[in-house]
Amino acid sequence: MSLFKFCLFVLFFTSTLLAQEDEQFIIQTSKGILYIPAYERQGAFYFSAKSFAEAVSLNYFINEGAGKIELKSDYYSIKISARNPYIIFTSKKDNSSSVIQLPTSTYLIKGHIYIPAKYVVGLLGTLMNKKIDLTKPNQVIIKDEEPNGKEPTVVSTPGSFNIFSFSMDQKTNGTLVNIKSNKRIPSYKSSFKDDVLTITFRKVGVDTSKLNFTGAKGLVKSISSKNVGDDCEIYFKLAKEFTASDVLNVENSNDVQITLHNKIFEDKSEKDKEKWVFDVIVIDAGHGGVDAGAIGVGGVKEKDVNLAVALKLGKLLEENMKEVKVIYTRKTDVQVDLYKRGKIANENDGKIFISIHCNSTPKKPSDAEGFEVYLLRPGRTQEAITIAERENSVIQYEENPNRYQKLTDENFILVNMAHSTYMKYSEKFAEMLDKQLTANLKLSSRGIKQAGFYVLVGASMPNVLIETGFLSNTNDAAFLKSKDGQQKIANSIFQALKNFKQFYDKQIESN
Repeated sequence: MSLFKFCLFVLFFTSTLLAQEDEQFIIQTSKGILYIPAYERQGAFYFSAKSFAEAVSLNYFINEGAGKIELKSDYYSIKISARNPYIIFTSKKDNSSSVIQLPTSTYLIKGHIYIPAKYVVGLLGTLMNKKIDLTKPNQVIIKDEEPNGKEPTVVSTPGSFNIFSFSMDQKTNGTLVNIKSNKRIPSYKSSFKDDVLTITFRKVGVDTSKLNFTGAKGLVKSISSKNVGDDCEIYFKLAKEFTASDVLNVENSNDVQITLHNKIFEDKSEKDKEKWVFDVIVIDAGHGGVDAGAIGVGGVKEKDVNLAVALKLGKLLEENMKEVKVIYTRKTDVQVDLYKRGKIANENDGKIFISIHCNSTPKKPSDAEGFEVYLLRPGRTQEAITIAERENSVIQYEENPNRYQKLTDENFILVNMAHSTYMKYSEKFAEMLDKQLTANLKLSSRGIKQAGFYVLVGASMPNVLIETGFLSNTNDAAFLKSKDGQQKIANSIFQALKNFKQFYDKQIESN
């Protein structure tokens, strides 16, 4: 037998086999029994969507090129795609849509889209406003019932949703909400209006019956949700104390964690306000001792520049803000563990923590130049992540480096909960500091950024980390090494602190 004839034989045999596998699906109505094409796979029956529509007199539209069919009734429409587990269910009343994920995909056989009987009969019943019972794997009974004038309720299919539950953890500084999903959520966006936070999750469906909650204490007053096209929206009705939110994917999981932050100084008594008086400033000179930090052009060491700026800043504060106590994490060339720096700040009841550093690049000299101000949050850019990794790498000099947890997004969202009380004030000081440095220095501003620094994790107060310039840049290094440059940086930080104290004191007084 030639190869050509063999191929024809295989094709003929395969087609015959498929034809033999064709089954019939039984539809029983008050007018009699109808039979439509069906296909059995592993004990489950799939029937032709087109044939079903014709059998029960449903309107339908087919796009053969796209492999789609739309079934229509007076109430709803259902869009079904071939080889796809998603069905789009649209209400004609308000044109709202829900995306329903079936546990199995549809099939395209001989030009017909076959849908799984077990999982679609409830949806078809809703579509037709009739009661449909699956009495056998390959048989349904459709009961004719007069429409009651009310729009029918969508029947949900178990296992057809991605987001299926949530949990809430009330904390002093806010609320942590964990969203459970059986599919990785690729992206999301949020908006806030009239005390309602709306978070839209892309390309996933939500079981609205499982994300429906009222009567919570704390920030969250109620939770509701709905499916919109291919996406879903979750609505959080929040108390007036709400200030900000964060949304992060949990590492190595499909879950998403949402932090809802509280306001600070809300309804404080006079005794409480005394604890918030701006009376202690903590200055942290980065690196020190065996940890030289970055080594710049000409051999200038970061640890020396950081300490010189810190001491000059401290002197300005001690001479001009005598009502404020200055605390140094180090005043000499010694190495201080990162966790101890935050511990020093907390034990002295610091009201703001400033960590002073210098930047650098692997290549020397380099064109990178300018200063940056950092807040404690997970790094959003590769550059921020790289800088945080470099600054955090100093734990290699510590006695017990294992005390630090890996800075995953999941850990950081919990850290943010602890720091949420102070974030507004950290951001305000960062703005003031950036403004003063821009006005007083010839160095350019690279902006206010976010990254995960161990040194900021431990300080439970408003805190920032400043990278004063690039030691790998010839001009920046010369400025940072000079006493004049160090003094100008100290003057700028001092003025920012002076302005910040005025803002801070007004906040205390007004609340």
